[in-house]
Amino acid sequence: MAWRLTQFVDKQGKRAVALRQDDAPARLLSGAATTYELAQQAIAAGSSLLSLAQAQATGEEVDLAAALADGRVLPPLDHPDAAHLLVAGTGLTHLGSAEGRDKMHRDLADPAKQTDSMRMFRMGLDGGKPAPGQVGVQPEWFYKGDGSILARPDGDLVSPFFALDGGEEPEIAGLYIVGPDGSVFRLGYALGNEFSDHVTERQNYLYLAHSKLRVCAIGPELLLGDLPADVRGTTRIVRDGQTVWEKPFLSGEANMSHSLSNLEYHHFKYDGFRRPGDVHVHYFGTATLSFSDGFQTQPGDVFEVEAAPFGLPLRNRLAQATPVPVVVKAL
Repeated sequence: MAWRLTQFVDKQGKRAVALRQDDAPARLLSGAATTYELAQQAIAAGSSLLSLAQAQATGEEVDLAAALADGRVLPPLDHPDAAHLLVAGTGLTHLGSAEGRDKMHRDLADPAKQTDSMRMFRMGLDGGKPAPGQVGVQPEWFYKGDGSILARPDGDLVSPFFALDGGEEPEIAGLYIVGPDGSVFRLGYALGNEFSDHVTERQNYLYLAHSKLRVCAIGPELLLGDLPADVRGTTRIVRDGQTVWEKPFLSGEANMSHSLSNLEYHHFKYDGFRRPGDVHVHYFGTATLSFSDGFQTQPGDVFEVEAAPFGLPLRNRLAQATPVPVVVKAL
């Protein structure tokens, strides 16, 4: 049994939230126009997000598929001020993820030596799932941007004019809000396309930070409750209506070298990430990339990510930004 929330804009242009169970029709919520507002209400009431959503669900049905086709579905969580939403992630967290990363760096590394990627991956295998009450090894961590980089489900992923590549990264993202006293609340999980520039990263591993400063997508639906230990989905690339690359992907703790709680600890241990009212979207990593198979994306390609617990698939089209002048003036 899976319960999910979706944010959308109704036909009158007003924001709204809907709740649905499994494949049943979605129901409009009566007491909150955004997931952020609903979460704040739940924190104030000492209630779970699901129980509050269930109490607010009315009899009015919402056609989510139609809203998605109309471009009216929003990311499942955002913030009224995009500067107060932080998008970040962790890499080398999934079993097999080091193989794909190692392929990217093999030309720059001595084949007789273990790469930094493989060493970090092995650190996760050895210490990424600590016993309860213990702190595990730190994962690789990266910053992507603020809330302005979140594309709508079915919206364009616009690659910057200077990018060397625009590649999909099918992942699960955790969605969080920080309460008034600095306590962190996890709302749930969403499908994600983390989207990176793998060619830039391949030039030199120290370019990882540059390669991650890109738009990304989550949704369309927010899965409430616990993440299944074994998530099995499919990621594909569609070009001119034809599937040109496709692969299954695995996630969930059964397929990871780190526990989710360990990844969460090493993100939220920083005081600056526990600022009351802020929202966090955190990507947990992937082991499946078309880039690792030598596939080259091109503008117009449609990325699709789907997995059964998450309801509607996440689709986004690759687009390329036009060049803009970058000028710095003395003041």
